[in-house]
Order: sequence, then structure tokens, then C-alpha cells
Amino acid sequence: MVSDGGIHHHAHGEWREPSLSHRTIRFQKGLYADFHHLFLLQAGTAALLFEPEEQRSLQGPALAYLPPQARCELRMAAGAAGFLIGASPQIMVDAIGDQAESYALRTFSERPWLTDEPKPHAVEETQPLVAGFVRELGDPSRASWMVISAYLRLILMTLWRTGGSEAAEQRGRGGGASILQRYRQLVEIWFRQHRPISDYARELGVTTDRLHSICSSALGRSPVQLLHERVVQEAKLRLERSARTVQEISDSLGFRDPTYFSHFFKRKTGFSPATYRDFARKAEVARSDMLSSGYSDWP
Repeated sequence: MVSDGGIHHHAHGEWREPSLSHRTIRFQKGLYADFHHLFLLQAGTAALLFEPEEQRSLQGPALAYLPPQARCELRMAAGAAGFLIGASPQIMVDAIGDQAESYALRTFSERPWLTDEPKPHAVEETQPLVAGFVRELGDPSRASWMVISAYLRLILMTLWRTGGSEAAEQRGRGGGASILQRYRQLVEIWFRQHRPISDYARELGVTTDRLHSICSSALGRSPVQLLHERVVQEAKLRLERSARTVQEISDSLGFRDPTYFSHFFKRKTGFSPATYRDFARKAEVARSDMLSSGYSDWP
């Protein structure tokens, strides 16, 4: 289980005060290679340089969300000031959760997003959340995984709504895309119950064959494969972060017995639950050693 003290291996936050010279911040390196980042430019100007040679300018107040695959660096001009926060994939999983909006948030979180023009109202709404995220991490005696993931969930919801994604999804309901979205939402709610695909199709008002066709055409995977992927994702998270036994994890995920769970997990990942947990713990120790040795690519 990840202790509260270990939260700093999975989250980072700071306030960047104005400087007399420009600063360059390189993301996705070293300890933060797989982090998701949010930059809130409160004042001044900055630029995001994406690989290979794309540049986007920011004029404060502005927001930029950058997933690991964004592959970019940030250049803050002299006098610019703002907040910079980062979160690991494990924190993101908790923040996105398994509610009705989770599929939309997960899709949103997989691509870069930034304000194309100053949007003071968006920044005003987001800033207290970002400041709370930074403040929570700034007090080692109370820094909490639950609080950090809660702040991040609110931040993601705010960005999603600010970008008009919620309204666009409401307008776009109907047809295969809407059915796929609703199926992914139902998976988030029902995956622990191991309900048959026919139940999902019935809830969506389509035949099982129609649901299969929609999933295969859009994603190249069957409804069962998408459901199993979600179960495996949750199993990995619990093996990495929980001190529960394999049997307890099996029970919490709705499997009829731990042997069946172990066979399912190994068939999907190539590892037994115990072996996967051992690898995950060794990786966490390596991250801890990296941090404690003073190594960090966060500028």
C-alpha cells in the first residue's frame, strides 16, 4: 500500500514566482516520465514547444493540460508566474474514478488541452483547486492521497466543462458513438458485478450483435475485451496499492474464487497476481531510491 509519505513519489506541485530571466521546464523526464501535468499561467507569457517543431503561445491568465504523450517543454518568459502540478497514472486512475462521467474524463485526459485565448473566468475557477493541490503537498504531516486525487478530479471536471466537452457530448448523443460512450459508462458502474454482455445491450436498447459491431468498428475490440480490460486495470491498481491478500482482492472484484481470479489475471497479463505485485513493489522502491538520492528532472 502506498503510504501518505509516498504521495510525493506520485504527485508534485509548486508556485512559480516571477523571475528576471526566462525559464525552461522539461516534462516527462526521469522521475516524472509518466506524469500528467497542468500549468496555470496567472500572469505574463509562456510558450509550449511540442515535438517535433510545433509551438503554442500562452498569454496569462491561461491553462494548459499535458498528458505524458504530449512530449513538450514549457518556456516561461521573464516576469511570468503560475502554478505547475503533476500527477502519476495511479493518481489519475483514482481521480477519474468509476462514475458515469469517468469514460469522458479518461478520454479527455489522454490528449493535450490548452486555452487558445485568455480566459480569466476559467482560471478563477481552477486556481483555488490547483492552489489546494499544492498546499496539500506542501505539508508533509498531512499530505493525503485521497485529498490529492479529489482535487485532481475537480480540476479535470472543470477543464472538461471549460473546454465545452460536456456540451458537445450532449449534442452528439445518438448513433453508434453515443452507444459506445454509454457502454463505457455502464462498464465503469457494473464491471465488479460480472454481468453478461446481454445485460449491457438490454440497458442500452440494442442487440448484443449491434453492441459488438459498434465496439469492433470504433475500437477494434469486442465488448467483452473492453470489459476485461477495465477489470484488469482495477486489479493492477489494487495489487500495486493495497496490502490486501489475493483472495481479498478477488472477492472485492466479484470473482467466485481466488483461483479463477489468478487464472484470469495471468491469461490477460502474462503474470500471476503475486508476481505482478512483486514487480510493482520493486518498481516503487526504485522510484523511492531515485527521489531520496536527490535525482529529479523537475527544474
